[in-house]
Amino acid sequence: MTLNEATQGGVPPAPAVDKPTRRRRKLPTEVSILLVLIGIALIFEALGWVLIGQSFLGNTQRLVVMILQVSVIGIIAVGVTQVIITSGVDLSSGSVVAFTAMVAASLAQNPDYARAVYPALTGLPVIVPIVAGLLVGLGAGLVNGALIAYTGIPPFIATLGMMVAARGAAKWYTGGQPVSMLSDSYSAIGAGAMPVVIFLVVALIFHIALRYTRYGKFTYAIGANRQAAIVSGINVNRHLLTVYAIAGTLAGLAGIVTSARAVSGQAGMGVSYELDAIAAAVIGGTSLAGGVGRITGTVIGVIILGVMTSGFTFLRIDAYYQEIVKGVIIVAAVVVDQYRQRKRGRA
Repeated sequence: MTLNEATQGGVPPAPAVDKPTRRRRKLPTEVSILLVLIGIALIFEALGWVLIGQSFLGNTQRLVVMILQVSVIGIIAVGVTQVIITSGVDLSSGSVVAFTAMVAASLAQNPDYARAVYPALTGLPVIVPIVAGLLVGLGAGLVNGALIAYTGIPPFIATLGMMVAARGAAKWYTGGQPVSMLSDSYSAIGAGAMPVVIFLVVALIFHIALRYTRYGKFTYAIGANRQAAIVSGINVNRHLLTVYAIAGTLAGLAGIVTSARAVSGQAGMGVSYELDAIAAAVIGGTSLAGGVGRITGTVIGVIILGVMTSGFTFLRIDAYYQEIVKGVIIVAAVVVDQYRQRKRGRA
């Protein structure tokens, strides 16, 4: 029976037409992203057998290495996700990683190293370089937040300036020379599965903070409608300062882990990390328009990036092609986000 026939027969139109649509909207975004992850992994598995006669998923050692490699990006992406939810952006993360790595490493050198950056400050307790690194990241984040919240400079411009300045500071700090011979206690931060543990703990903390605390409610409210957030009594400027400070501190933490893994600090560390972190957040469902996003989605987005990089390497595909495909996927994720925004606007 058609809709007209039902109306003519005295039977009101059946509302069942809208039910499937409502069910689809209730499907968590993370489920869709997880299906994409599984699909990409299966594609690499199939291509592995067809092209080189090997299993991609069957090599657990490869998967472990992949998780270790993306852990640093994941730590940064947790902070970047919060920034994007406020409808902002942070382009300085990679450079902050480099500057933090240089500063922290210079305070973690062995006392018997004759060419130490600070000969009088070698052999310090491991907490000293850790705190110094976190303070460098915090300082960069506070400058970003202050510029954006209190001067009205767009996030893109403010963090772009910090990106250039922090990279320059990393090179200036030792005249471009790497910082090596780090202590065993500091290197242990990047050894084994420690980077993964740090990443998961950070992700869990901020998943809870965004989902169940007033900090999270304010973050989403500012991203969804800044003017409405101001009217409702939220101190938007102070909250933005906090969000960018957290993002900077997490970039500093990533710099500490990076230098500990490499057992050295180098000014070239962290190049394009900010783009990978933004890509992970967007692939994980965080909207560039603000107000939408979850840490769980970002975690899956980070793993997707890792699977792609590992899969391309597994298939021996040139790094240039890897970058091209990664760029296409990032653009596709943004297009999907735009489609969702338009669909949400029509709803």
